Amino acid sequence: MTNLSTSKSAIRIGTRGSRLARWQAEWVAEQLRTHHLGLSVELIEIRTQGDRDRNTPLAAMAGGPGGTGLFTKEIQRAVAEGTVDVAVHSLKDLPTRGPESLVLAAVPPREDVADALIAPRHRTLDALPPGARVGTSSPRRRAQLLSLRPDLEVVTVRGNVETRLNHALDGRLDAVVLAWAGLHRLGLEGNVTERLEPPRFLPAVGQGALGIECRRDDPATRALLQPLDDPATHRAVVAERAALAELEGGCIIPMAAWARDVEPASGEDEGLAIDAVVLDPNGRARVAAALHGPRDDPDGLGRRAAELLRDRGAGPLLARSGVGPAAPPPP
Repeated sequence: MTNLSTSKSAIRIGTRGSRLARWQAEWVAEQLRTHHLGLSVELIEIRTQGDRDRNTPLAAMAGGPGGTGLFTKEIQRAVAEGTVDVAVHSLKDLPTRGPESLVLAAVPPREDVADALIAPRHRTLDALPPGARVGTSSPRRRAQLLSLRPDLEVVTVRGNVETRLNHALDGRLDAVVLAWAGLHRLGLEGNVTERLEPPRFLPAVGQGALGIECRRDDPATRALLQPLDDPATHRAVVAERAALAELEGGCIIPMAAWARDVEPASGEDEGLAIDAVVLDPNGRARVAAALHGPRDDPDGLGRRAAELLRDRGAGPLLARSGVGPAAPPPP
């Protein structure tokens, strides 16, 4: 336990107001209270651009290249300005290039990375009839769905987890695809009719993981957050985010990546693996990469995966998504 006489006795967490966001922030708050007896933790709700506009397709909204930062910028600004001490994000929503004044201080153990199909009548992706209407707000999910089932009609749905789920439950759509992690955290996983999981269906960068940010120049808060960090999850998401950053993509591009610890072959230090894919927005073409590397250089592994994707033709596919060519890495 931390001796709070020599550190901060109170901490303010900035969070979005959705039920899932508050669940995540409450979980972090409870972990902090458990690790630091007597710590006072306050949650402060902050509305983001993505929360205020729930009708415009994500890819069409402002917020940076590819629509990045729609669910994070206002919260990050509050941390940078000192209104709150900590931000809790769904890591898949967090841009790879954020304010220099902030640091990703902790990444707790990751939830399941799978996506989830909710199709009450037909149950599985393969059983959906031609022309079935499937809802998602994610270009990555759209592209992978159409790659597997080009005969489907994939439509855009926005809103919180419950709102999107209800599009399938009340029959407005034949199916929707959501993240398994969010459904599980809210106790809604019983509605899932099929898990869409690797390697057939790759997750978003950072899917299932939480990212906890604080100010870089706030060592007391960084010390409080340190016990919440899971090294295996942290290095996995660093690798995934490095690949995304190298391709100059945001969360609104048809790219997927899945990094994880693996058992290295005898005599090798190749204990981190990554699978990554970039797709045409309509799933008509895809390029993939699968690499192994040392656990102590996840950033390098992610960048090598991005370079391999680019060599195999990722650039033209990303251009169809409105993402320009990647800038060269910094010297």
